[in-house]
Amino acid sequence: MTLNEVDAEDTDARLRLSGIVRPRRSPENVDDRPTGWRPLRIAMIGQKGMPATYGGIERHVEELSARLVALGHEVTVYCRNSYDAMPMDQYRGVRLRHTRTVATKHLDAIAHAATATLAALTDKPDVVHYHGIGPGLVAPLPRYLSRVRVVQTIHGLDNQRAKWGRLARAVLGAAHWCSGRVPDVRIAVSRTLAGHYQDRFGTDTRYVPNGVAEQRRVPAQQITSRFGLTEGGYLLLVGRLVPEKAADLLIRAFRRLPAALDGADLKLAIVGGSSFSDEYVRVLREAAGDDPRIVFTGFAYGDLLAELYTNAAGFVQPSRLEGLPLTLLEACAYGLPVIASDIPPHVELLGSDDAGRRLFRDGDEDDLVAALSRMLAEPRTERLGATLHGGRLRSQYSWDTAAREIERVYLSVVKRS
Repeated sequence: MTLNEVDAEDTDARLRLSGIVRPRRSPENVDDRPTGWRPLRIAMIGQKGMPATYGGIERHVEELSARLVALGHEVTVYCRNSYDAMPMDQYRGVRLRHTRTVATKHLDAIAHAATATLAALTDKPDVVHYHGIGPGLVAPLPRYLSRVRVVQTIHGLDNQRAKWGRLARAVLGAAHWCSGRVPDVRIAVSRTLAGHYQDRFGTDTRYVPNGVAEQRRVPAQQITSRFGLTEGGYLLLVGRLVPEKAADLLIRAFRRLPAALDGADLKLAIVGGSSFSDEYVRVLREAAGDDPRIVFTGFAYGDLLAELYTNAAGFVQPSRLEGLPLTLLEACAYGLPVIASDIPPHVELLGSDDAGRRLFRDGDEDDLVAALSRMLAEPRTERLGATLHGGRLRSQYSWDTAAREIERVYLSVVKRS
């Protein structure tokens, strides 16, 4: 996104994209500050960078960091020097510091976690907050060689991802063990993940789920001119194109559907790109063949992503492994009818199979075709059910609430030190 693409009346957005930020404000309700409140210096490590152009962890860190700054804290997000985003020193009031990495499939995350940790220790924060399992391999450095307190948020079981080979899985297995033993406080974004750590390590894990931002409704403009997508004329999948997201399963199921919806061609928009998974992307394009109904948009964010959510006929999440998927949460918040595999994190968000929130058996192509057919057969009923469920989720999943919970975690662990 460029400055010219931001609405001229959106002053705050223009300032942020210029690298200029408004003065930090104090918490609106000073009396609501937790006991023992004081401004803290917080280091965020594990995300690729800010602003979030793709990826659930990047979005999670951006939304929480900006709100922690608004609560009066000083937050530094350590960015990879390979991260393809607008270069700036701060964004939404958050300090950005770029450190080196080795931008390869196996070394990118751990190399950056190491350089970011060393840089963070020179900044002398009160808390180092790691995101994801992999970066936790370097968590023993601040945990045992300094007085800095260590917090780690688990966004998913990365050691189980299909894109890794045997050696990488062994290394991530060690990182998984560290994540269960090293941090002063561990946080999980879903009840499923919290339960996993309780069962595996017998240790408590705080549950602080992702939030959902206000939905911006954008009429179909870019998506029509760039991708040939029209309002209500396509199904949507959003996410990194990696094997565990199972986009290949959706493509095969979609190609078995009738070609028309209410007399018009129904399309499938695959929104996302490779994450060191070029071979899998080639598999997806081969599965799509020359079917003109299947559109690969690449990564999308900002107004373009909002436009894709606003105008979709429905959202499909066939993933086989997730933490608490922001894409599914946001689709629900937009009031889109959704279909998802019946893995525990999806069930946590959707509950039982019902109008507007369909579940299919994980990995079962026939059952996915049946779920798609049910959703498309009664669009009004499905949309009504989706609207009601989306309203409930918007009230339950809040970034403001999550930021307050994280603040309480920081204050309690710093007080213990």
